[in-house]
Amino acid sequence: MLRIKKLDIFICKQFGMLFLGTFFICLFVLMMQFLWRYVDELVGKGLTMEVLAQFFWWMALMMVPQALPLAILLSSLITFGNLSESSELTAIKSAGISLTRTFSSLVVVCSLISVTSFVFQNNIGPYSTIKLSQLLISMKQKSPELGIPEGVFYDGIPNSNIYVQKKDNQTGKFYGIMIYRMSNSYEDSEIILADSGMLQTTAERKHLLLTLWNGEWFSNQSQEVGKNAAAPFRRETFLEKKTLIDFNGDFNMTDAELFSGDARGKGLAKLYHDLDSLQHNNDSIGRVFYNEVQASYYNASNMTKADSSAAMAEAKTKAFNVDSAFARLNGDGKRGVLSMARSQVQAVSADMEFKAMVTEDANRMIRQHKIEMYKKFLVSLSCLIFFFIGAPLGTIIRKGGLGIPVIVSVLVFIVYYILDNTGYQMARRGIWDVWFGELLATMVLTPLAVFVTYKANKDSAVFNFDAYRGVLMSLLGMRMERHIVAKEVIINEPDYHHDAELLREVTARAQAYAEAHRLKSAPNVRRVFFEYQADNEMEEINRLLDEAIDDLGNSRDKVILNLLNRYPIMSVKAHTRPFNRQWLNTVAAILVPVGLVLYLRMWRFRSRLLNDLRVVVQNNNQIIAQIEEL
Repeated sequence: MLRIKKLDIFICKQFGMLFLGTFFICLFVLMMQFLWRYVDELVGKGLTMEVLAQFFWWMALMMVPQALPLAILLSSLITFGNLSESSELTAIKSAGISLTRTFSSLVVVCSLISVTSFVFQNNIGPYSTIKLSQLLISMKQKSPELGIPEGVFYDGIPNSNIYVQKKDNQTGKFYGIMIYRMSNSYEDSEIILADSGMLQTTAERKHLLLTLWNGEWFSNQSQEVGKNAAAPFRRETFLEKKTLIDFNGDFNMTDAELFSGDARGKGLAKLYHDLDSLQHNNDSIGRVFYNEVQASYYNASNMTKADSSAAMAEAKTKAFNVDSAFARLNGDGKRGVLSMARSQVQAVSADMEFKAMVTEDANRMIRQHKIEMYKKFLVSLSCLIFFFIGAPLGTIIRKGGLGIPVIVSVLVFIVYYILDNTGYQMARRGIWDVWFGELLATMVLTPLAVFVTYKANKDSAVFNFDAYRGVLMSLLGMRMERHIVAKEVIINEPDYHHDAELLREVTARAQAYAEAHRLKSAPNVRRVFFEYQADNEMEEINRLLDEAIDDLGNSRDKVILNLLNRYPIMSVKAHTRPFNRQWLNTVAAILVPVGLVLYLRMWRFRSRLLNDLRVVVQNNNQIIAQIEEL
């Protein structure tokens, strides 16, 4: 019988509370990011609270699958960061419970969330996407005078196409206006040109008031005066002109059939069915195009398939010299042949471009359906992947709260978003295969999840910032300072006589070393990069000094303790060679820019070592004098 352990209940409770909070935070952030893209569609449209509530409701439902992985990442990272920071995870490990066993309950929870995400995307997600798209299109059509762009023809107003060269957003005026209007047919079309104008919605929101200044109005009069009239067009020049355009400014929901072909609004079963139909239709169109090109190329449009194959075989066997036949023609004949050939090539090229456009549209629809099929599985799978990234990172970083976990979560999600969006764009354009583009983020993050989980199980210090700080300080030539304080309880009193003898020996050796090695001069290039010899004398000096400092650290005398803190922490190898391995030193010497930098760095370390030795000698003399006074 399966029994739920108290440990599982405790961890799930910690994770559940954080998950609910982070989920709504992530959902809110994603909604604000999406809202910022469409804020122009909402402001100044006079939308009712009911319409706005529907917009935010469908937007929230559409963003749920994207918010779940990020919420799992952040909540799992904070949960195990809190457990590690408060030493609760250490207590769990000390009880003999492995980290994998600790994760097991949340693996089940995240698996359920992943399944829920898939069901949500397959059933509720497509419906919410369609409803949100309907609302967005309806919002754009509610007040078209606010959405007229610059430099392109706008067809958001019924029976009209408006071109505006420049728009003043503060005054609402348009400049360089061109309007093409058509009510029923081309025979009653109108063309309006104006220097400036303004388009406003009337108070009852049933019409648009179009005010134009300094322009001309061309109207087709063929229906009024007859097709054989001498003047079928009427031209009117005006300084100011006002006209009403019928338009219902009330909010009307766009028909959902407009989005029936959108792959984002389909479930998995519908995607499979429509994808099969699209591929079948695309193959049929491709075969038709192939037969047309084949028949046109061999002039066999009226031939049967057997006759066409015979004609192709005959054309391959015949030898025909085009250059000789062209050379026998006169000048007019050559020009005629070239003109006919150019016309045929242009016709074939235009036909091929049209066919390529048709097939490319079909291929784009097929790719979009495949992308949505992959997304339904991969977004759900990302919930588990993000858990196996967040939970191990929490145990490694050992920091809870909303500080470092938020920063790490944002960095991981940014990497995921960049990879996922890059793969989506490449797959949608047909540059990459759909499977590769959609799996790109998963293929990168899965090894990362395996790596951090392995490191967490091995108690690795891969994110030990103190270790990285030590390496960075070593590379920059920085070092820590000594921090020796008076001890409250001293077990072994220092042997002052022995320590004084050690300091005298260190002083003698340090002075002899400084004179023998000429630390002020530049280091020998050959010895540094090619003939390295260990500096045993400097290592012995440092060992004797540390021995004396360790023993004197038990002293109760404040003067001695203060002088001990003045001793520098000496680097006993940095002034002799760049690297411990000889082959790295040889490579550094060959790479002249790198070798030059390392050589100058070593020269700096030699100068610093000389100064350290002087400080050591000075401190030794002062401590020896203080010991003699005790």
